Amino acid sequence: MAATLALNHSSVSEFIFVGFSTFPPHLLPIFFLLFLLMYLFTLLGNLLIMATVWSERSLHTPMYLFLCALSISEIFYTLTITPRLLADLLSSRRTIAFAACASQMFFSFTFGFAHSFLLTVMGYDRYVAICHPLRYSVLMSPHGCTCLVTWSWAGGLVQGMVVTTAIFHLTFCGPNKIQHFGCHVPPLLKLACGTDVPIVALCVGLMCITVLLGCFLLILLSYTLIVATILKIPSAEGRHKAFSTCASHLIVVIVHYGFASIIYLKPKGLHSQESKTLMAITYTVLTPFLSPIIFSLRNKELKTAMRKTFLNKLYSSSI
Repeated sequence: MAATLALNHSSVSEFIFVGFSTFPPHLLPIFFLLFLLMYLFTLLGNLLIMATVWSERSLHTPMYLFLCALSISEIFYTLTITPRLLADLLSSRRTIAFAACASQMFFSFTFGFAHSFLLTVMGYDRYVAICHPLRYSVLMSPHGCTCLVTWSWAGGLVQGMVVTTAIFHLTFCGPNKIQHFGCHVPPLLKLACGTDVPIVALCVGLMCITVLLGCFLLILLSYTLIVATILKIPSAEGRHKAFSTCASHLIVVIVHYGFASIIYLKPKGLHSQESKTLMAITYTVLTPFLSPIIFSLRNKELKTAMRKTFLNKLYSSSI
């Protein structure tokens, strides 16, 4: 697909990332080390979650199936952006080919939207578990869970394809400097030329906002019904136990949409290039870094399974 998009009538054959080039050079190695450690921890944390769920039979439930799918989406999302970001931090030539830029946008949107869809599915899973526990095994059957995960990935794929096709069928006449560290939609739209740019910008913006806002409202509806059900539980212990099963998911949702709103809803023209770059890092690097930490620390079952599966084995092998 990227190769086909590269054959349009644009005179631009490559783009230059401005991103971190505006920062003092002595800060770039520090950023590199910090982001590298966060990236490695993100990969390790998500792989650890997947390995724990795979090896512990008691975790072979819909909630942890969705958590594994979420970990996969985070791994691929960070793999799409972060290695390139790390390489550019130590390079003086921060260029990317037209087709490579299209590929980066396609995969980042695919995995990013799949992540949002999976968070919505996880909210629905908690709603069924708490509000309709007697019907849980029917509504969240293995076939049903597989379909929900498949549709989440398919939805992300469609979103990625539509957005990337719309953006990279525009004409780019120059300049070719992207005011970002990745192939992001708003800075690319500023480089496009032609009378159809405002229409494409409006359509892409409305589509992304509609999907993300729709996911958020569905999650909000799920938790509104969950809270209403939890408040009807007579014992404080029962209410605490019910809420603890969805606390980690709720925190991840707040972090995910909180950082996204900082980036996309901030006032225009009030921030320097450096502050815009650092704000974008919160969503690209920091959010995936925090997600496995939240699930590992806030989920008692997962934490116990990790200790049982890995720490005990390491301890026994060292004796």
